[in-house]
Amino acid sequence: MFTTYDVIVVGGGHAGCEAAAAAANMGSRVLLVTMNLQTIGQMSCNPAMGGVAKGQIVREIDALGGLSGIVADKSAIQFRMLNRSKGPAMWSPRTQNDRMLFAATWRNMLEKIPNLDFWQDMVGELLVEAGRIVGVKTSLGLEIKAQTVILTNGTFLNGLIHVGAKQFGGGRMGDRKATGLTEQLVKLGFTTGRMKTGTPPRVDSRSLDYKVMEEQKGDLNPQKFSFLEDIASVAKQRSCHITYTNPTVHATLAASLDQSPMYNGTIQSQGPRYCPSIEDKIHRFADKERHQLFVEPEGWDTVEVYVNGFSTSLPEDIQFKALRQIVGFEKAKMLRPGYAIEYDYFHPTQLSNTLETRLVEGLFFAGQINGTTGYEEAGCQGLWAGVNAHQQVHGGSPFVLSRAQAYMGVLVDDLINKGTEEPYRMFTSRAEFRILLRQDNADLRLTAIGHALGLATAERMAQWRAKEAALKQLMHDLATYKVPPAVNAKLQDMGSAPIHERQALQQLLKRPELDVEQLVQLEEGVAQCLGRYASVVQEQAAIQVKYESYIRKEEEFVAKLQKLENKAIPTNFNYDAIKGLSAEGREKLKRIQPATVGQATRISGVSSADISILLVYMGR
Repeated sequence: MFTTYDVIVVGGGHAGCEAAAAAANMGSRVLLVTMNLQTIGQMSCNPAMGGVAKGQIVREIDALGGLSGIVADKSAIQFRMLNRSKGPAMWSPRTQNDRMLFAATWRNMLEKIPNLDFWQDMVGELLVEAGRIVGVKTSLGLEIKAQTVILTNGTFLNGLIHVGAKQFGGGRMGDRKATGLTEQLVKLGFTTGRMKTGTPPRVDSRSLDYKVMEEQKGDLNPQKFSFLEDIASVAKQRSCHITYTNPTVHATLAASLDQSPMYNGTIQSQGPRYCPSIEDKIHRFADKERHQLFVEPEGWDTVEVYVNGFSTSLPEDIQFKALRQIVGFEKAKMLRPGYAIEYDYFHPTQLSNTLETRLVEGLFFAGQINGTTGYEEAGCQGLWAGVNAHQQVHGGSPFVLSRAQAYMGVLVDDLINKGTEEPYRMFTSRAEFRILLRQDNADLRLTAIGHALGLATAERMAQWRAKEAALKQLMHDLATYKVPPAVNAKLQDMGSAPIHERQALQQLLKRPELDVEQLVQLEEGVAQCLGRYASVVQEQAAIQVKYESYIRKEEEFVAKLQKLENKAIPTNFNYDAIKGLSAEGREKLKRIQPATVGQATRISGVSSADISILLVYMGR
């Protein structure tokens, strides 16, 4: 009935979709196994993609040839570039999406990949022989052989849903939990833990009074995630709205905290620190009189609304009572309650930098099974694991990005070296080189890598070369085109100081009050020179000019660190033979087995003294 596959992907969420697409588009025979074919690519929580640091990840996925950015663009109902008031390292794209269209787009794109097969079933057992994965066994008793397997189980591993005192098994409201895998993996020697996440109630938009809320429109000139020129940005947009909790809401919630599974001891696992439930907010920030809520439409043609910021596991009657005390929600009709969910994950320090497990060869983990939270974090891990599974089967080199190359590299490096005891979420602050890792230059950083792998298409590569060439030419034009003091009147109108001799556009562009759009107004020749470049190229050039010294410093720092990063540590290195290592440092080095000295420096518990001793010993 089944062939022997190169790659089996277990789970059809964001990690599973990217993993299956990446491996199949590179040429592997792939089988995607999911418990419900109707929920492939489903947005289980908020109907949005991107945001701070997450938007950078989506652009990186797209630059490499992944599909999340395209799916997000095709299903967008709003686009906003966040943090425009800050420096470009902080600019983060975000889309509001049509939930049903998003999933349908994912399904459609996956079905167009010829060598990708689908099977609806639950994988309850892995087939392992002599420490090597050889396939999976489903709940129907089918044994399907494969050379590699990628587990992307999301919140389904022994998932337990909480609504007040009610508990029931499930990986998501309306979907059953997955059983069997955790227990088998523990027997194989893996260490596991429990995590918690949650979601807010959904309400009927027809019952809300938007006139008393703040409208939040999309950008006037919306951009998009994908660098592909034939992918259009959203043509029309729907507004979101903002409202706030108040002391009355807080009192209602506080009076019922003993009914919250989080506070009565029912839930013991760790939830996401940076996305707390509403009951957690009023407890931890008792001095605040209100908390912001984002009222987000779920799509073009549905009345369902997502109440972002009101995640809760309180009883449904308490949720309903508190909702109706919010301004604009006085007549709200609740469509479904919020809930918390506990699920199994596996400590990611048990993985190599390819996301392959150390204990079972050919077995990869991606997404929430590694302790992360978020569609974007899951998607990039899926792509990472999918590429590496393909490479292993076909004899290719491992695919690994460094912390200086991508946010994706920061994420994987953090997971395998530091691990996580709470749901890991990406932030710009986690990246040491965020001036280099901007959302606008993800294609310049990664498309050539994706094309060399066979993932990014020839079309992408051609567009990348054209953009690179245009940027190089524009930088030359900015450095060589000089304007005379005759433009001083216009400079004064722009709030900029006069010049006393002919000055290159590059020098003027370094002024914080000037951008390319203003330079083209100085004289006709400038307009003709700069006007022939696309806006994305102009923006790229402006950033490089304005932040030249910061970019250069980061590049110099990266070059210094690269010496340690490239210093390989032999496989199965005998750390017990090194006298002077701290007990914790020795234990962590033996357990994680870093591939390079650079990786060893980032392991929690390994001190600088340990690194110095290691370098001396390796030098001998």
